[in-house]
Amino acid sequence: MNWYRNWGKRCADVVTAAIGLIVLSPLLGVVALLVLIKLGRPILFEQERPGKDEAIFTLYKFRTMRDAYDKNGEPLADAERLTRFGTFLRSTSLDELPELWNILRGDMSFVGPRPLLIEYLKHYSKTENQRHTVRPGLTGLAQINGRNATTWKEKFAHDVAYTKAISPSNDLRILLRTIDIVLKRDGINAEGSVTIEKFTGHTHGSH
Repeated sequence: MNWYRNWGKRCADVVTAAIGLIVLSPLLGVVALLVLIKLGRPILFEQERPGKDEAIFTLYKFRTMRDAYDKNGEPLADAERLTRFGTFLRSTSLDELPELWNILRGDMSFVGPRPLLIEYLKHYSKTENQRHTVRPGLTGLAQINGRNATTWKEKFAHDVAYTKAISPSNDLRILLRTIDIVLKRDGINAEGSVTIEKFTGHTHGSH
């Protein structure tokens, strides 16, 4: 499926993302307004992430956490900053909608390994780093096999497996399975946490 990997996948991403931004613009507007009312500014969460070939880009998502600090001026734990509204946005994946812009720009694809933190780059094994040979995705093989409720080792195994089996049918299967998971709101949080534990390398006892 070299034709799909080389240009077909990107063409499908551009067309679908453009249509998605147009069709979903009313929903994007409503969510943006609700974020402004309930959480204030900024409306968008922006963070630099590594993409294909480790090229750094700015990821856009709707903000889901409130600003809250302890007496020393340090941000409170994620669990204390994540509101019910933010939890709803995450569970429905509405917070991910601004990533359609990332897809249109070419930073991301609809399907691929999720873009993680820059600080993780130094911890990947040579095999795990193969996840950066393709554009990161809005969803991926790891997301339909546990989402956040799984280990880093399992996630990376799925990511690498995906890079070796890119095809229209595989992408369609992942997208359809993702829709089913989002509707059921499965695997949103890691066990005992509202966010998955940070990856610090397998040699340091990370999951």
